[in-house]
Amino acid sequence: MSASPPARAAPPRGLRQSMADLHTWAGLLVGWVLYAMFLTGTVSYFREEISLYLRPELQAPGVAGVAGAAAAAPEPGQTAQQVLDAVLARAPGTQQIGITLPTARNPGASAYWTPADGQRGDWGHAVFDAHGQSQSLRQTEGGDFFYGFHFNLHYLPIVWGRWIAGFCAMCMLVAIVSGVITHKKIFADFFTFRWGKGQRSWMDAHNGLSVLGLPFHFMITYSGLVMLMALYMPWGEQLALNAQERAQAMQSFSAWRPPAPPQPNAAAVPTAPLAPLVAQAQQHWADQGQDGDQAQRLVGQVLVNNPGQASARVIVSRSAAGRISDHPRYLVFDGSNGQLLESHDSAAPAAQTRGVLYGLHMGRFADGTLRWLYFLTSLAGTAMVGSGLVLWTVKRRARLADPARPHIGFALVERLNIAAIAGLSVAMAGFFWLNRLLPLGLAQRAQWEIHGFFIVWALALLYAFLRPARRAWVELLALAAALLALLPLLSALTTERHLLRSLAQADWVFAGLELALLAFAALHAQLAWRAARHQPRAAARKPARRQPGQATANAAAHASASTAARSAQA
Repeated sequence: MSASPPARAAPPRGLRQSMADLHTWAGLLVGWVLYAMFLTGTVSYFREEISLYLRPELQAPGVAGVAGAAAAAPEPGQTAQQVLDAVLARAPGTQQIGITLPTARNPGASAYWTPADGQRGDWGHAVFDAHGQSQSLRQTEGGDFFYGFHFNLHYLPIVWGRWIAGFCAMCMLVAIVSGVITHKKIFADFFTFRWGKGQRSWMDAHNGLSVLGLPFHFMITYSGLVMLMALYMPWGEQLALNAQERAQAMQSFSAWRPPAPPQPNAAAVPTAPLAPLVAQAQQHWADQGQDGDQAQRLVGQVLVNNPGQASARVIVSRSAAGRISDHPRYLVFDGSNGQLLESHDSAAPAAQTRGVLYGLHMGRFADGTLRWLYFLTSLAGTAMVGSGLVLWTVKRRARLADPARPHIGFALVERLNIAAIAGLSVAMAGFFWLNRLLPLGLAQRAQWEIHGFFIVWALALLYAFLRPARRAWVELLALAAALLALLPLLSALTTERHLLRSLAQADWVFAGLELALLAFAALHAQLAWRAARHQPRAAARKPARRQPGQATANAAAHASASTAARSAQA
């Protein structure tokens, strides 16, 4: 008998198979952090509205019943002057005061200032109405917490948080590119969805969500890296520019840094009135092609360095609203006599390109309709990351020898998925509940809202490890749905504003956010219901793959057995 032919070597892995592995692991290893970054970044597109909702003492702009007050709102320069006077009365030795003026989305002004005379300590902060009168509001970070967490994380040095966020963004970029290479029918798959088919359904959902916002996902990831490119890749600048050129490149940002302390015993000099300086800046930008009717909204911030000193400087900056590039545009005035010293209206091509990418990422130029498109597409990106995490477990569960007792790696990924997806929803809803329930006079109240957010999230993580996976999914999603659905009722009981009143007054900030909360409650309830009804399908066992030459050997053995049987009968 001739020997059976040797087994053929497995064919080399192709590009798509290699890219599929890269796509899987680039997405999985950082997927939990990416999901949190995506979701908090998504809600940050309504950062101002969330801050208003979490400060119910403030009246939203354009609300019925206060139209007369809105019409009588003073000019931005008058508001800036009132705020400056109030801050100087509160902190007379401060060296820098930043004033953010009211906008169409935020009816109030705010101010921050450095500790007096260069002393160490926390920076001061206060909120004012449009007339510059100090407001007694509950302490809260509001939407700023979600915005900061999106790229700084929390409880970490800012540089560390940004390095982690940048690493996750780079993995996201790799996952996007490798995903496009892997799916040769990616656009055809966009129109394919097989409902109730287990792994196929999750794959279709993941593909559809990916293709739906593919240009947006690529733009938002790449622009996020470009925004912090000086942190991630500083070597090109260090090699290409000498110290003098580097100082010139950073000049456009130097005005925002805290100034050097004034000379000891320097004579006090009154600071020039802010109203004429703000009006001059409004006219300056209106003459450059801006709509004159919107000139009042062109000024976004006023910065006063060394107030009351001969070296005082007043920087009036252009608002980001209505322009795609977020590169700083500002005028610098002598703070003692009001003379215009510098005008920064243009930038080099590279800086302008970075400003456009920065503006596209932030979306501050967007009107209401475009902001909703940003929000919905970013929400699809969040679902894309979440569905990819779930797909990893769904795909591998069918291969487990005993799905009821998975190996430790699978169990770890599954429980982290539960905490990262369902647990984060519970934690974010808990943040809103704490805003309504914590005593208004509680010391460091804003920080305790944040601490509570992470405490709730940690409890959700613990719960995910203690409960069976399926029950943990159902119970945490149901809890998130209940917390979100009851938030409007909680607001009605703890504040003077409720949903029906907001609708009657056309308060679309307050009412719109509560309606959105109810919509997300319905979404989480639907997910909990689907998870409760889900019945895992037993994987069909595939016949063992025959090795090369095995069929020939089996046929020869069968022929030999038949011959032996006939010989025995003879």
